[in-house]
Amino acid sequence: MATVYLGFGSNLDDRLALLRAAVAAVAVQEELVALSSVYETEPWGEVDQPRFLNLCAAVRTQRSPMALHATLKAIERQLGREEGGRRWGPRRIDIDLLLYDELVLSTPTLTIPHPQLAERAFVLAPLAEIAPTLRPPGLEATVAELLARLPRHQEVAWVVAPPTAVLGAVS
Repeated sequence: MATVYLGFGSNLDDRLALLRAAVAAVAVQEELVALSSVYETEPWGEVDQPRFLNLCAAVRTQRSPMALHATLKAIERQLGREEGGRRWGPRRIDIDLLLYDELVLSTPTLTIPHPQLAERAFVLAPLAEIAPTLRPPGLEATVAELLARLPRHQEVAWVVAPPTAVLGAVS
């Protein structure tokens, strides 16, 4: 079984309900190991859009990275994510495969570790909550150290914890 870290985000419609639904859908497919608090964050890349709610989860899976990625994309579509949206634009739900054990992978459709992992506070803050000492492959720092290195303008606001009180029992 592989341990995988996922990032979830939503900035359209009922953001918290969409996060709940996405985590629940993943938990039906995979073994949910850990779930971070929910954080509210500024948009990244394209900044003229609503604020995001983000969280991270650790799951155990027997699926290959490509099969898991396909499952995550299917969950996004089930929750109303439209194909072909603007890069870094608004979205009902986004589920990113951040890390897959110690795997380093680069294909036209999937890169692991996630290519911007070390640059994004909206990923690093919730990930540091559930795996602060994790050292992503190819990086010389832990998740907590990477978060501490980011500029202050990337700070995130903690919104809800514990997540199971908000997201409900999903496993």
